[in-house]
Formats: sequence, C-alpha cells, structure tokens
Amino acid sequence: MTSHVLAAVAWPYANGPRHIGHVSGFGVPSDVFSRYQRMAGKNVLMVSGTDEHGTAIQVQADKEGLTPRQTADKYHGVISRDLANLGLAYDLYTRTTTRNHAAVVQELFRALHANGYIVAKTQLGAMSPSTGRTLPDRYIEGTCPHCGYDGARGDQCDNCGRQLDPIELKNPRSRINGETPQFIETEHLFLDLPALSEALGSWLETRRDWRPNVLKYSANLISELRPRPVTRDLEWGIPIPVEGWEDQSMKRIYVWFDAVVGYLSASIEWARRTGNPEAWREWWQNPEAASYYFMGKDNITFHSVIWPAMLLGANGQGARGGTPSAFGTLELPTEIVSSEYLTMSGSKFSTSRSTVLYVGDFLSEYGPDALRYFIAVAGPESQDADFTWDEFVRRTNTELVNEWGNLVNRSISMAHKNNGAIPTPGTLSDADTALLAASNGAFATVGSLLERCRFKAAVTESMRIVSLANKYLSDQEPWKLKDDPARRDTVLHTTLQVVSDANTMLTPFLPHASQRIHEALGGTGVWAAQPNLVEVDEEGGPSYPVLTGDYTAQQARWTSTPLPVGRPLVKPTPLFAKLDETLAETGPSWAPIG
Repeated sequence: MTSHVLAAVAWPYANGPRHIGHVSGFGVPSDVFSRYQRMAGKNVLMVSGTDEHGTAIQVQADKEGLTPRQTADKYHGVISRDLANLGLAYDLYTRTTTRNHAAVVQELFRALHANGYIVAKTQLGAMSPSTGRTLPDRYIEGTCPHCGYDGARGDQCDNCGRQLDPIELKNPRSRINGETPQFIETEHLFLDLPALSEALGSWLETRRDWRPNVLKYSANLISELRPRPVTRDLEWGIPIPVEGWEDQSMKRIYVWFDAVVGYLSASIEWARRTGNPEAWREWWQNPEAASYYFMGKDNITFHSVIWPAMLLGANGQGARGGTPSAFGTLELPTEIVSSEYLTMSGSKFSTSRSTVLYVGDFLSEYGPDALRYFIAVAGPESQDADFTWDEFVRRTNTELVNEWGNLVNRSISMAHKNNGAIPTPGTLSDADTALLAASNGAFATVGSLLERCRFKAAVTESMRIVSLANKYLSDQEPWKLKDDPARRDTVLHTTLQVVSDANTMLTPFLPHASQRIHEALGGTGVWAAQPNLVEVDEEGGPSYPVLTGDYTAQQARWTSTPLPVGRPLVKPTPLFAKLDETLAETGPSWAPIG
C-alpha cells in the first residue's frame, strides 16, 4: 500500500471571491480526504493555489480600474483567507504569478515542443469588436452544433461532452458583454492531442475505479480528440518559450495550460520552501505514489484527458516518442475525484447571475464546520445537489446540534459533575459491549469509504454511531443511578469512549469542533492541525500570502484510543449554535430569499 498521497486540488480563479458552490467541488472534499489520509499515517502532499492569468483577470481589472496584477493580488488575498478560515489544510496554497510557476510551465512547454507534440497552426480566433482583445473559448457561449444545447462554451459542451471550437457554435455571443464576436485569422501553437490519443486511451483503460461519470465522460472524448490551442492573443500571461515566439508581446501561453501545470509547480515550490528541494519527486516520480485530483465536473476534461496527455507528451510517451523533460518521467493521475454542481433553487451558483453565497460571508455568520458538514452530507458528490436554507437549518439543528452536540455536552457534563474526570468502568454489560464493538468496527467501514472518496456515506456512518450512543445513553439513564455509582460510572465511561471514537471519525469533516471535544475530554495540545496564512517572497521579490502548515505533530490518528481513567474533564460549552427556524423561510439579511 502506498505511503505517499498527492492531493491535487483545482485552482480557483482570481477574478472575485469564491462562493460555496466552488468549495463544495474542490475544497471540502479534498480536505476531508487529506485529513483522513494523514490520520491513517500516509505522507500527504496537498497543493493548489490561485489561478491568476488570462482574459478573465483582465476583464475584472478593467471593471475595477485596476491592473491585472493588482486584481490578482486582491483576490488571491481574499480567497486565501477564506480557505484558511474554512480550515483547508494545504501543505502549500500558492499562486500562478510566481517566477517558480512560470519556469515550470515553460520547461514543460519546451519539452512538449521538442518532442513534437506542440505544432503551429492557423485558425480563426474570436475577437471582441469593442475592445480588440481575444475572447477566450470559455468566454464565448452559443448553441452546440451536435446536441443543440444553448449554453455550450467555445471549448466544450457540458451537455454532450464534445470538444468544440468557438467558430462551430451557432449564434455565438460574448459572456462579457453579449456582443457577437469577430473571427479573424491568427497563428497559434496547438497541443497535438491526436498524436497522444493512443497512449492516452491505453492509460484510460487501466482506470477501473474512477467514478462512473468521469470514466464515461473521458472515454467519449478520446475518439474525437483534435489539436487544442495552447497559446492565445493576449498580454496577461506567461511568455511563450519557443524560438520565433518569445518576443511576440501579444501572444501568451493559454491559461488552461498554465493552470494544470500548477500542481507540479506548487509541489516544487513546497519542496524548496521546506528546505528539501528534491522532496517533490516522491509524489511525482514514484510509481508507488497515489495522486488524487479534486474538482467540479466542468473541469473533468482538463484533468482526465488533457493534463494526462500533456504528461505523456512531456515524458516522451506518445506516438512521436521523445525524451522526458528536465523533471524526468512524471506519473499520471491515480484518480479524478469530480463533484457535480451545488445549485441554489435549481440554478447553478453563478456570480454573474447573482446566484451566489460567498464563502467569507457564510463563514462570518455560521462558522466553518456547519458548512463543511452540509457539503459532506448533502453536497454534490455524485449528482447535482440543491442548497436551500431550509435544508441547512434542518441539518444543522437536527444533526449537529441535537444529535452530536447534545451527546457531547450531556455525557461530558454528567461525568464532569459526578467524577470531575474520566470515570473508572466496572463490569461491562451486553449493551456496553455491543455499543463499543459497533463504534470500534466503524473505523474500518468509515476508513474504507474515505479511501474511495465516498464522503457522504462516510459521514453518515459516523453519525450512525452518534445515534447509537444517544440511544444507549437514553436507555441506560445514568442520571438515575445515584445509588449505583459503579454502574453509573461504567455507563459514563462507555459513552465517553464512544464520544471519543466518533470525534475521531468526524475529525476530517469537523476539525474545529473535534479540537474542542478533544480538550473537553481532557486532552491537551493539537488534535486537528489548522493551516497557517503566512507572507512569503521569492528571492527578495514582493511578498504574498500562502497557506501552509505542519500537520505531522497533530495527535489525531485513525484508531480507537482508550480514554485514560482519571484524566480531568473540562466542562463543555455548546459546540454548535442552533439556528433560528425562520432562517429557512427568509434567508440571512445579506442573502434574503425571494
């Protein structure tokens, strides 16, 4: 079994704050997975950053009267703070405007070009008539020529999955201002995907454990692969490192190529910042290592087809052969963990359509664990899921407050009042033994589900143990056992042990609450480590915030740990705030319903 696990998390775009639909796809699932893997003793490297190049940044900069760099700086800061407050335990969350990232992108680009997988072609490119700027494929919408879907983008149709060119769309329009784009002839460099299709198809056939939606989507694309542009006419991006193209100030590497390379560049930056510059190789060149890529379903194509094709080409493993890049032979993804859409009243979360709940606003009002729990138990893991305030209130009040929070508070409070410490158990009854066996056995079940990225089933099984413990406590009625303190202490010890077990199993989902429960049970030190937001620089350049953390010293381990008899307890305080029932009908003041 592998000891090195890479969690490669999709890069949020720096053209505004992120909403809860975004973090339901890339954020919370990747953190739950990574926290579990660390607890299970794996060497986890969780990396990502803010995606900061491309036309979308330029468009937002124009709106705000800023430069593209100022816009990237602004929203990188906002996004980094929100992800830190949500408790996403990155080893490194960085950005794509670093010199390290540019150097890694250019090296892979040069390797693909030298191996013959990047070729020059002339095409009709979309331009904005009003600004004269290139319109990126994803900023053009129209009707799909294959299935008739009216919301198809210029690079692909999310309805039928086909790869598209903007010129193929019927009734094309700019997503920026609605105008009809002009198509002009321009020369660009293309990734020759057909030359990589055979190697890519053979590799995909080995991916038997992927989620069915990802496998089906990816397999359908292989037969229709065609060269894909990797440069664009724009000024905000990484320069093209190929002879004859370096000095063309209005041509840059396309942002999608730039962004997927970020997983590698972030790993290399992390290694350098830890003082061991070669450490990244354990996750990228080690055939025994496992790599999991987390994203929303609109990113499947880039991670299951295009990024693997880029790696194959850079390795020299396509139809034209070649030699590996300066980074050596790199391993392809082990699994693509794609979530569906979190919608709101049936509509996809969208900033442009004002269907949005920003992460920062949500955390300020309700804290991180309530949002993390909702995403885990009711989020879009395998199908689109609708966020409603009614469901959020119900899940929070019924499951977090009444079930889990109430069990923790009443069991620790009773033991604190009667004993002041973890009580000494006496002879166990059949009911005691049955509950402890169920709790202990759940570690294997929940762990197996988390290994397979089945987060909803894992958190549901963990909460089943909470329900069993609540029933046990109600049935045993320790508050009526004043005349039988030995039996009372046995019931309380049994309950506290199961509370400790359930807390361990819920730690990946509820890391903030789990730390408080650890302390209420008399534990000291860090149980579930949190990320740190720190300022760094690059060879004396301007500083910028990154998320990082030391997770090796945390105490949380994926096992049932016997509670030490006699350890002093701390009187608990409520873990979760009960929500006003009217919130289900009105929504909060900053996002009213209706």
